[in-house]
Amino acid sequence: MRQIVLDTETTGLATRDGHRLIEIGCIELEQRRPTGNNFHVYLNPERNIDAEAVRIHGITQAFLADKPRFVEVVDGLMAYLDGAELIIHNADFDVGFLNHELMLAGRSDTIAQHCAVLDTLPLAKRLHPGQKASLDALCR
Repeated sequence: MRQIVLDTETTGLATRDGHRLIEIGCIELEQRRPTGNNFHVYLNPERNIDAEAVRIHGITQAFLADKPRFVEVVDGLMAYLDGAELIIHNADFDVGFLNHELMLAGRSDTIAQHCAVLDTLPLAKRLHPGQKASLDALCR
């Protein structure tokens, strides 16, 4: 079974406010073992990054100035993801941003057309009821 653990960073919290992806990181697993076939890219969002977002992830506009735009990496990303089960914590957030970027790149496909998605947030809430379910809290 091919799985990909995926996480993103963004310029802010909502695509409806024009926020964009600035980082995509993926680790491929086969039979739940890392293969070394990983995908990582920083992206130039062509917009400002909210100060609160910079405080969270530390990625600045100056750092991203020479990085590719999403449209330049989308074909390679989708080929990499195709057919895998994505494992994502709070998947609605990441998948929402990925689908928004696909639309902005002029594509009519969505992540769901390429991959199954397993959201670990509901699992964490079931295993630790009443506790914080952020990745930091879960690591603690």
